Amino acid sequence: MQRPLVLAIACAVSLPAFAADERTALTLYRADGDALFATGGDAVSGDGYAVVHERRAFDLKGGTQDLSIDGLPSALDSEALSLRFPGKGTRVVSQRLLLGQGFDGAVAGLVGHDVVVVGESGQALASGTLVRGGDALVVRDSSGHATLIRQYAALRAADSTDFARGATLQLRVAGGAAGRTNANLDYPTSGLGWRGAYVATLAPGNACRMTFDAAASIANRSGRDWKDVSLKLVAGDARRAKAPIQNKLFMVRAAPAPAAMDAESMAPRQATLGDLRTYTLPTPVDLPDGSVTQTPLYDRHTLDCQREAVYDGGNTWFPPRPNAERQPILANAGTPIVSNLRFRAFDSLPAGYVRVLTTDRDGNAELLGEGRIDDTPKNKDTTVSLGNAFDLSATREQTAFTADMPGHRIDESTRIVLTNAGDTARTVTVREHPNRWRAWTITSSSMKPSKVTPEVAEFSATVPANGSAMLDYAVRYTWADADLAQ
Repeated sequence: MQRPLVLAIACAVSLPAFAADERTALTLYRADGDALFATGGDAVSGDGYAVVHERRAFDLKGGTQDLSIDGLPSALDSEALSLRFPGKGTRVVSQRLLLGQGFDGAVAGLVGHDVVVVGESGQALASGTLVRGGDALVVRDSSGHATLIRQYAALRAADSTDFARGATLQLRVAGGAAGRTNANLDYPTSGLGWRGAYVATLAPGNACRMTFDAAASIANRSGRDWKDVSLKLVAGDARRAKAPIQNKLFMVRAAPAPAAMDAESMAPRQATLGDLRTYTLPTPVDLPDGSVTQTPLYDRHTLDCQREAVYDGGNTWFPPRPNAERQPILANAGTPIVSNLRFRAFDSLPAGYVRVLTTDRDGNAELLGEGRIDDTPKNKDTTVSLGNAFDLSATREQTAFTADMPGHRIDESTRIVLTNAGDTARTVTVREHPNRWRAWTITSSSMKPSKVTPEVAEFSATVPANGSAMLDYAVRYTWADADLAQ
């Protein structure tokens, strides 16, 4: 039976809470998926990964005692959760994680608390400590008698400031002296993650110059607010053995507008963590549930860059035996010419997305394209693909072909015609991948190759405005009988 949850709070008393002099610390790992940062979707996400370090304070009675911690993230890893008391006095005998799922999750979070069970007409059916939740409640009164209740309308919490959101941890501890005791609570959870968010704004003119803004984009869909937390961001690829948890909860909250930040004061402190890199924010932050927050990684830089137009013939796979079919393995006459932006990293750039803008004639900054970059070490080149070049096109055809299998030789000639419909001349990089066999040489070409490796032959072609350029080249493949026996 569906039951409304009536939020009736009689009074507030102290619950297990953070130690007053210590701040919760979050270590966030890079999130590769887009779902965590999407404006729609589930309220609680199984994407992302973070490690939470909390300091909790408990009023212990000494001996064996049951404790409850509610409001934990709904997607935390129950097998990696750890509560540790300093010293050797108090120890955890057992722990149980109750996953928050709507009404039942809220009731489970009240186990161990004082409640009043209210009937349909508003009368009190029972009062005391909630021993068990679910379809049937068990309430133990001050005299020790237990009451089983199946039909009720609401619970009135006598000792809680709020009803639980998320998961609840139930613990049994033993030993130690009575009094207020601090404990360390550590656990990993999904629903939290970050990635690089970059904006490159190209300067007007023929020279390629750009301003580059680097920020960390931090998403929280853990089912819990994080307020005034210390934040460490981990860049790199930390392997995780467990698949992400997929959760669907009842709550959705709109993301708040990002707060203004001072770039210099918010510059993170870099360090290494094994083979990973960390960025520690110098000041605490708030991460409301259902929000995406941005914080600067570096001050704005002005960088040199290169604009590239690339025609890539593809087909990089080599067959197990020489391919003597007359037609190419894949027909790619319609392959577009791609516009790229290349630049050198001024510092370590964690993986993320780069938005490339330029100022149009009306003075507005407009999007040229957006692309993803991988983790890029300092002083290494990286390339952002902006999409297909509108005014550039290419056609490709086979102009000659002979195969002499007994003589262990294949000769093939190819013609590529590049067309430019724009008003300025363009330079197009042509990348060809001869792939009929792994041993090949270029026997002739109308343009001198700018680069030749075992996998690619690269040419640089200047295409005039409102004109075209033609590339003819020939490849010879050779092999020996011993090559085929391998």
